[in-house]
Amino acid sequence: MSPVAQLLRDLIAIPSINPAFTAPDHPLTGEHRVAQHLLDIATRAGLEAKLSPVLPSRPNLIVRLKPKGKVRSRILLAPHLDTVTIQDESQLKPVLQHGRLYGRGACDTKGSVAAMFTAVLRLTQGLRRPEHTEINFVGLVDEENGQSGSRALARQKFRSDFAIVGEPTCLKVITAHKGDLWLRAETHGRAAHSSQPELGENAIESMAKVVTLLQGPYARQLKKRRHPLLGAATVNVGMITGGKQPNIVPDQCEIRVDRRTLPGEKDSQIIRELGAFLKSQGCDVRLKDWKGVPSVALETDPELPPVKRLMSLAGQTRPAGVNYFSDAGVLGQADIPSVVFGPGDIAQAHTIDEWIAIRQLEQGTDLLTKFLEELD
Repeated sequence: MSPVAQLLRDLIAIPSINPAFTAPDHPLTGEHRVAQHLLDIATRAGLEAKLSPVLPSRPNLIVRLKPKGKVRSRILLAPHLDTVTIQDESQLKPVLQHGRLYGRGACDTKGSVAAMFTAVLRLTQGLRRPEHTEINFVGLVDEENGQSGSRALARQKFRSDFAIVGEPTCLKVITAHKGDLWLRAETHGRAAHSSQPELGENAIESMAKVVTLLQGPYARQLKKRRHPLLGAATVNVGMITGGKQPNIVPDQCEIRVDRRTLPGEKDSQIIRELGAFLKSQGCDVRLKDWKGVPSVALETDPELPPVKRLMSLAGQTRPAGVNYFSDAGVLGQADIPSVVFGPGDIAQAHTIDEWIAIRQLEQGTDLLTKFLEELD
């Protein structure tokens, strides 16, 4: 087994479930064990490495490879260390079968962690170290929930001229992705006995009109706004609650809405626009952003030299976009030009039998190594 595959095997066996998806005191949650494991390897390799606190017992890992001479530019490799939850602990036992490595996090995104970390290690083992480019590997926490790791990096004004954010892209260079706005909408009515519904105001009935408008006319409006790489913005009503029991006219109803955003759209603007649209259709509804933090869209100029170089190494002639969001959006908003790149297929992410192809893992590692070697 190659060193990068062995490292990934070790990382899968170390649990790092995001606490948002389990009980707060669950023994398998948190990224600290993975961060410490990589810290120990980096230290033994002579790299500068430290844990940077973000959340209680959940630090980012920062590993730095200094150039031979004066620092003139900085490159950031930024995969995330957390995973979604598991069905049972067998998903933490890596299995190698038919050229695939199975286990939680194999592609999302411990495969990127292993590839990026191994590429940095290779530069300490006799391969060409850049003359004037500093390389930083940052293992981020909490991408699967609130993206606290990348947000902390942005608040700290972490400096970098270019970032490669690790996600399973099948080794495609992604220069654009959608953002995500979660909305809560409420309608209110007046309770009454169901034997005399005319004495009340049915909040669920009012909300039914709202849902119909969102999934119909509003969704059709969004299809007219298209991005060359991402297509149209979308809307989905994913949750609904309301009423207390069948024989009471409900006085309250709530839906929760996922609105995928395009580069250039602002959350506040969308809320105002959507509120005005519903009001124009006679709906009395309250809209609120309930996610708490913005999940921003990404758009990076594909003509930037490091983007072109990475695309060339990947054999890619045109930029690509994806519908999901990532830490790259946060870093891009913090003035760090960012792309998304890594081994593995997003179709395997979060699945029960998550896997990554060993060949692609090794190809990704070689490609990243070459990219780093050619800096300066």
